[in-house]
Amino acid sequence: MSRVWDIPVHDSTRVRDVRVAAEAAGAQAGLDPHRIAVAALVATELATNLVKHADGGRIVINLVERPAPDTPVPSVQLVSLDHGPGITDVEAALRDGHTTASASLGAGLGTCLRISSDFDLYSTRGRGTVAIARIDRTPRARRTVPSSGPRVGGINIPLAQAEHSGDAWSWVRTQRRLTLMLADGLGHGAKAAQASGAAVQELHRTGHLPPVEILRHLNTALRTTRGAAVAVAQVDMDTDQLGFAGIGNIGARLHTDGAWQPLVSHPGIVGAHFPATVPLRQLPWRPDSLLVLHSDGLPSRWTPPGDPRLLHHDPAVVAAAVLRDASSAARPLRDDTSVAVLAPDSRIRAHDRRP
Repeated sequence: MSRVWDIPVHDSTRVRDVRVAAEAAGAQAGLDPHRIAVAALVATELATNLVKHADGGRIVINLVERPAPDTPVPSVQLVSLDHGPGITDVEAALRDGHTTASASLGAGLGTCLRISSDFDLYSTRGRGTVAIARIDRTPRARRTVPSSGPRVGGINIPLAQAEHSGDAWSWVRTQRRLTLMLADGLGHGAKAAQASGAAVQELHRTGHLPPVEILRHLNTALRTTRGAAVAVAQVDMDTDQLGFAGIGNIGARLHTDGAWQPLVSHPGIVGAHFPATVPLRQLPWRPDSLLVLHSDGLPSRWTPPGDPRLLHHDPAVVAAAVLRDASSAARPLRDDTSVAVLAPDSRIRAHDRRP
């Protein structure tokens, strides 16, 4: 059960709150003092930009696992979301030291890009900006080249800025398979988070199994909890096949061959009311395929992204943009809400590649 920080930023008084939250997240992730200071600097710059350029927004801080050659690495993920005017010249904004705000630290987004372990930004004129930074023990310049294959990313926001979300998402890479899971513990608060956290722990023990078998193991592991809705997606990189199985109200949409299609979960509750038969959906995993999983905090009629550029960004940027565009101040999130994305290993922008 990991802590989540969701901080509205509409004036300069909240910038300090964002910095303090980043420091707390860094300590929980086990970062050393220098990397905690890096997280605090990046968080402060992102929050300052929201006030100065976007007329406010929100910073969401999750603890995630960054893929590494041997084992996942704990990371602090900072996500900045706004509905502001957007950035006119993204490439200029990402140059080291570039800043237009008199109250800025002078670090600029270019410095955030350089000192973060991962950084990506997506901005559309008139619709706003999504920026994501992950900070772990290793600076970007010293990163080992990541493994090839599909990429994963996501965002998790608790209802009403609570400390814990009843949702959780995680992933496991075993040999030539990558498995992504999203779990929505029944209800809200600590007990819901306990259920989804138990699902994450069990996934790490069973991620080598096919999706339906993973769900059966999860059902046993969650019997002492209140239960959860769970979906499991698995890409076999040898056969280029996607396997999907879900129990409960987890939404899923697959983008492939230029179109979106829904993947339907089976009714039931993992850990409580498990169906006798769990359908497995198998589809080709193509170079342009992209899968979005989400909990029921996202409106069921959310509109898939229409900008093809977005689909080539960091999967967490895609997830955050989906979540942002499905809600607003007039239509706030009505539940714990998580979005996880499984994407191909492709990038179109220089700032989304290793330097």
